[in-house]
Amino acid sequence: MKNILSALIIVSALYSCAESYNIQGSSSLSLLDGSKLYLKAMQGRDMKVIDSCDVVHGKFRFTGLLDTTQMAFLFLDDKSLMPIVVERGDIKVRIDDTRKVSGSPLNDILYVFLDEHDRLTNEMEELEHRYNQMILDGIDEVEINRKLTSDASTIAQREDSLVTNFVVDNFENILGPFVFVQLMSVPQIEHIWLKAPDSFKNQTVVNKFYHDITSASSQALQDDHAGTSAQDIDDATIQDILNGNGDNH
Repeated sequence: MKNILSALIIVSALYSCAESYNIQGSSSLSLLDGSKLYLKAMQGRDMKVIDSCDVVHGKFRFTGLLDTTQMAFLFLDDKSLMPIVVERGDIKVRIDDTRKVSGSPLNDILYVFLDEHDRLTNEMEELEHRYNQMILDGIDEVEINRKLTSDASTIAQREDSLVTNFVVDNFENILGPFVFVQLMSVPQIEHIWLKAPDSFKNQTVVNKFYHDITSASSQALQDDHAGTSAQDIDDATIQDILNGNGDNH
């Protein structure tokens, strides 16, 4: 009996010392009602389910013990809905026309960044509408191209600066590596790599992504027949690298 009581005391102590996460969500999308949501995180080379819950009357909740802060994604079946930092605290998730996570330090930082990145993406997409409107207004096409090319370059520079500065500012937490492997272009990767501390470079996912993407870039430059440049590495190639399927050259 004493041994059982001692074991229970030890287990209770471990549980009381362990950090926990509490993710409470709401949605105005009726199609989600009755659905099961999954919280998935990378474990090795695979996405693994770390928690799941049902959506009932537009509400859902994930809760559990937390060994370490980790980057995860909210899934509906096999469709990724949004990234979530699983960390200590009361995390709020909102799913409607826009998707938002708030209430904990790293999630707040991440979603301020993602909101700004989305704004720049929308500005870039709006250029096509402006082109069509300017054509309808009878503006000379050479002048249109000159103006919109300049605007596109300005937006791209702002996006490059936003992403680069975000990674640099978050070298020492999980947000830096996450954005590095998700949003970096090849020139940005090289620029970041020169600035990065060893603690960042030595993370497995970062190190492998850097070497695989730069190898793919070099191969593209050498491929005269494909007519491909380092800037033309497609999303499928990058996703293969993230999944651990990149070629080792």
